Amino acid sequence: MLCFVTVGTFSFDLLVRAVLSEPVLDALQARGYTRLVIQYGDSEFDTSVVTRTGLDIELWARKPSLDQDFRRADLVIGHAGAGTILDPLIVVPNESLLHNHQLELATALAASNHLRTSTIADLAHSVTVFDPAALATFEPFDGSRFRALVDEEMGFQL
Repeated sequence: MLCFVTVGTFSFDLLVRAVLSEPVLDALQARGYTRLVIQYGDSEFDTSVVTRTGLDIELWARKPSLDQDFRRADLVIGHAGAGTILDPLIVVPNESLLHNHQLELATALAASNHLRTSTIADLAHSVTVFDPAALATFEPFDGSRFRALVDEEMGFQL
C-alpha cells in the first residue's frame, strides 16, 4: 500500500519531519503501508539520510502534476492547501502561513466529514485510526448551479 505526503510549493518542515518520525513510520507499517512518497516542496530537511527497513521511501521537491500520485495513493497526508484537500486524506494545516487560512479551510471540511484533521503531535494516532470509508465524498461538479448564480447576479432571466 502507498501513502503519499504533500506539502505543496512552500516549506513545511514540521510535517516532513513528523512523517519521517519513528511513531508515524511505525503507524504506517502497522496499517500495512509498504511505500511512502513525500513531496517536500521548499523544505530544508536533509532528505539524503532517510532510510527505513521494510518501507520504500521516495522523496522529491516538486513536479508538474501530482494527479498520478493522488490516484495511486491509498492514503494521502497533506497540508491544507486548496489544491490538496479534495481527496480523502489526513490534513495537517500549516499554521505558520499568513492568517492561518489552512486551519480555517481544514476545519470547515472536517466539520462536513470530507477529511480528517491532525496536528503534528497527533499524526501517528491519526494514521492509526484513519478510516477513509467513513468520509463523505464530494458531489460531482454541476456547472449549471454556478451558471444560474452568475445569470441571476447579472440580471439574466431564463
